[in-house]
Amino acid sequence: MPDAAAPRSASPLRRWLGRSVRLVVWLVAGYFLGCTLLIAAYRVIDPPFTTVHVERWVESWGSDGDYDYRRAIVPLAEISAQLERAVVASEDARCYQHHGFDWVEIGKAREEAARGERLRGASTITQQLAKNLFLTTDRSWLRKAAEVPLAVVIELLLPKERILELYLNSIEWGPDGVFGAEAAAQVHYGLTAAQLSRNQAARLAAIIPAPQTRQPHAADRTAQFILRRMWQLGY
Repeated sequence: MPDAAAPRSASPLRRWLGRSVRLVVWLVAGYFLGCTLLIAAYRVIDPPFTTVHVERWVESWGSDGDYDYRRAIVPLAEISAQLERAVVASEDARCYQHHGFDWVEIGKAREEAARGERLRGASTITQQLAKNLFLTTDRSWLRKAAEVPLAVVIELLLPKERILELYLNSIEWGPDGVFGAEAAAQVHYGLTAAQLSRNQAARLAAIIPAPQTRQPHAADRTAQFILRRMWQLGY
């Protein structure tokens, strides 16, 4: 009786592809595990820098001007309540009601896109914080997909007040390295974050979607919309 045919060994290409896939899986898993450990640590410590900070620093290498990184971390109690309310009204009105994803806004955005209207974002403050801490400003589906598990972990490990505190201390608020509420208040108004008025807060919130190009003094229409939104929310 003839011997059974010996199993054919995998081709070099298949072996290489298999090893590559396993390596990618391990790298992705390691990345998200590292992010999870950092998020847990950020309950009690402040991140010294974020990936968006690094991204802007790298981009500055090709520019003619000097890159002046400005950021001063302050506790939420030392940031004007008006700024906190303006940012919530502008970026995530249901911040304290959802668990990382605002399905109401996502539904509205999908309906508007189905009607052929301009595609708009529906990212929450939690999602934006995930982007600022661990991702980049690249507008891609890969980045949006990476935001999802990071936002879930942030919501699980951090209270809302800490999420907002980290967000206000890390987001970009102007070109050439202006990050966080304290630096924004000093650069744009010569004040501390605690001294910002209601109108100044609304103007700073108005430039968050495009901090590289917008200026508070030229954001009249958006600032007025944010002020009306604050009033509607009971602020």
